Amino acid sequence: MAQITDFPARGRITSVQDGKITFQPTATNYELHLAVPAGFSAGVGALVDGLIRVNARKVYSVPSGGNFVSPIFGPPKTIQGRVKFASDREVVVQAGVPIVAELPGDVSAIDLNSGGIAVGTLVNVVAFPSAKFELLGAAVGK
Repeated sequence: MAQITDFPARGRITSVQDGKITFQPTATNYELHLAVPAGFSAGVGALVDGLIRVNARKVYSVPSGGNFVSPIFGPPKTIQGRVKFASDREVVVQAGVPIVAELPGDVSAIDLNSGGIAVGTLVNVVAFPSAKFELLGAAVGK
């Protein structure tokens, strides 16, 4: 059975400052600003695997569109892409980079006009401005 850690975000840390990092996912132009826990151990330039986590304010099922994170520079606010993993509490959205979104507790914050949330469906997540990075380790392989 799939787990959230099966869908890590791979990329380089381009800066570490005041409990935040700038993370540049591999094969993208994104520069995501993400909070990290105290004692974060990866250094600038490190190629790492980790989980990007956001809390969803609103989740929409959408009929069509592309995979993206907006804004390109800064903390992720809008995430759209295909669901790679789904549970009753969170989803992994492939939006150019895999992002773990904790689903809102209020049922009215989930709009399923284009069908339910399941692996392979397209969703749009509006996130609270509190994106975090959870280090899984140094990237292995290519």
